[in-house]
Amino acid sequence: MKSILFRLTVTLMTVLVSACSVVGSTDGGAGETEIRSGKIEQISLAQMQTNHDSGVGAVLGGLGGLAVGSLIGHGTGRDVAMVAGALAGAAGGNYAEKKKYDQPIEAQQIIVRVRNGVLVSVTQPINPSLGKGMNVYIEGSGNDARVVPQGS
Repeated sequence: MKSILFRLTVTLMTVLVSACSVVGSTDGGAGETEIRSGKIEQISLAQMQTNHDSGVGAVLGGLGGLAVGSLIGHGTGRDVAMVAGALAGAAGGNYAEKKKYDQPIEAQQIIVRVRNGVLVSVTQPINPSLGKGMNVYIEGSGNDARVVPQGS
């Protein structure tokens, strides 16, 4: 009985340890980025939306409204004033943050013909060192893709 239990335990441990194997070097890893190369076919001006939705304006506005509301009234009226001040301050702070920081920025849309003939379009902040006909690398993919000159 002990022999069967021992063999079953060893088999179970072997299965569990082998299931926790390390990712191989050919499987890719978190630090790897795809780099494609090609030639710029076209560059045109565009605009990019920023993503400054940090919420800092709403938090600071809410705290300021809470502080001002705490100076008004006594008892239940004071509590109502604090809540109303915090809500109004948060709405005002969020509006101010969007008005000041959430403006579109100048960008360029770059169309690159990669080595296999496929056209790839990348919109990125303006890079004055790029020009039509230039050999470039496309680093990354999706929203993180960037076109950079070869040899730099």
